[in-house]
Formats: sequence, structure tokens, C-alpha cells
Amino acid sequence: MKFGKLLVTLLIASFATTSHSQTVEYIKYGDFSNWVTRHIKESGVIGGKARTLYAIGPSTTIEGNKAYTPQGGSPWGTSNVYAKVLGVVKGSNAVFPHDRGNGNKCVKLATIMEKLKVLGLINMEVLVTGSIFLGEMVEPVSSTSNAYSKLSMGMPYTKRPKNLVLDYKIDAPDTDTRVKSTGMSKKKTYKGRDYASVFVMLQRRWEDAKGNIHAKRVGTGGALFNKTIDWQNGHKIPIKYGNASRTNGYRWEKLLDDETNYHARNSKGKIVPIIEEGWDSPDATPTHVIMMLSSGYYEPFVGTEGLTLYVDNVGFGF
Repeated sequence: MKFGKLLVTLLIASFATTSHSQTVEYIKYGDFSNWVTRHIKESGVIGGKARTLYAIGPSTTIEGNKAYTPQGGSPWGTSNVYAKVLGVVKGSNAVFPHDRGNGNKCVKLATIMEKLKVLGLINMEVLVTGSIFLGEMVEPVSSTSNAYSKLSMGMPYTKRPKNLVLDYKIDAPDTDTRVKSTGMSKKKTYKGRDYASVFVMLQRRWEDAKGNIHAKRVGTGGALFNKTIDWQNGHKIPIKYGNASRTNGYRWEKLLDDETNYHARNSKGKIVPIIEEGWDSPDATPTHVIMMLSSGYYEPFVGTEGLTLYVDNVGFGF
């Protein structure tokens, strides 16, 4: 994969603002003012409902059961998905445009329980967390196994910001439990509520002759939230360069492994695992950035129903 100098300005908004003695470069479509609206029709075997799915990008509407690719140069993927498993079409949507007030839109990431009835007889419930990330969801999704293999994670990025900047708000339900519900096995309940999570990873990537993607971690930052709080504007999440491992072992403080198993598209167009081989030097220059914002922290199909993260104005601070 050729990781030369790419036009990062295609993916970063062409304007910057100075706030609290730092410059913020906002990510393209990171103000969540524009949305792609998709209309799909689910298969009759599960009820044949018309579903609306949202994507982050230029204001447009797409009709029909079509695999989605990012529009208008948008760097954002979402957990909203068009799935086709054994010929059965299903849509899922847990990421929504939301009116923050006075017509100012933001993104709403919700943990919801998708309920469906198969052949009018078999009731299934699947726990879904709303997530957005820099990259692409590869559609149509054909199975629920190895969820991260359906995502191409990251975008080219060669700068070294001090922090990730965003506005956020949390709605947390009055419960201290989380559930695991895959729709294929009995629902399980665990003590302790889930967390909304935000993290960023800067990587220096390269590709070998066989198409495997290797990387070293250049910079790392992240935060967890699980208590109700009103809008916090211009919140900064510091990015640490070099070895960012910690004893508490949050997901972003560890190198990518078989459990995390993030993937990306290689130069041959194939989605392959990202093999992180170590921590890079503190002064290294990245080639790519991974970022994810989610209403959940734990593994897929686990979460606290009703936990909701609202986000606006996402950018990098310098």
C-alpha cells in the first residue's frame, strides 16, 4: 500500500478556529449538519418493514437495497448497516441526526435493542450500540461473526495534534447493569453499566508483499463516560505520543491484538487485519488515524440499553 503524502485537506475541513490558545482543525462533516438518508426494504420473512438508515455525508437520499460507500469525500463510517444474510435483508440504525437546538444538528449514538420476528413466530433481540468511526462499513454485511472484519478502520493522516476536541452530552439510564444479546443465544445480564467511549490512535502503517498491513502506534488518547451530563463544549482528550500503555489497560492503551482485531483495506482492495507490532518513537510521524466514538465500550452485542452519547464539532487541537 502506498502511503505517500495524500491531500489530507480532502478529509479535514478547510477552516480552523483558535480557542483557548489552540487551533482546532475540524474533521470534514464533523459538525454533523449534513446527512445521507437511505431507504431500504427488509425481507418479508422478518416482516418486510421499510427502514431508514442514516450516514454522515452530503445531504442526499438513496433509495433501495444498495450497498453504501461514503459519499462526498466523507471520512465517516457508522454502525448503521444494511445486512443480507442467506438472502434475508435486514437494516439496523443506532446513529441518528439530532437537533441540538435552533436547527443546529449533532450526532446521536444510542444503545438500542433491535427486535425482529422471523416467520411471524420466532422473536429475536439483538443489542446494538451506536458507533461512528473514521473509515468505512463494508456492505452488505453477511454474518455477525468477527464484527471488526466488516470495518475498514482509519484514514490517511500525517499531523501530530495535541488532543482530540469535541462537544459531548451523555444520557445515562438509572441502572447498573449491562446485557449481552446476540439474537442467537440466551440473553445474559452483567453487573455494572456500560460506558460511552471515545478514542483515537495515530499509526505509522506499511504493507508487505503479501498485502498484510503492519503498523506501529504513534499516538493514543481516549475517554469513558457513563453518567448523565449536559453539553460539554470544546472538551479536550489529550494524545500521548510513544508508549501509552497503562496499568488500567483500557482498550486504546493496548496494542491491537486478536481481541481488538481492527481491519483496513489494503492496496489490493482486500480487508485485512491491522498488525500492530509495537509502540513507535515519541517523535514519529503517523500515516493514519483511527478514531471511534460509541455508546458502548465492551465487545459487540453487549451494552446498557438507553445509554446515549451526543457529539458535535469533532476536530484536532494543535
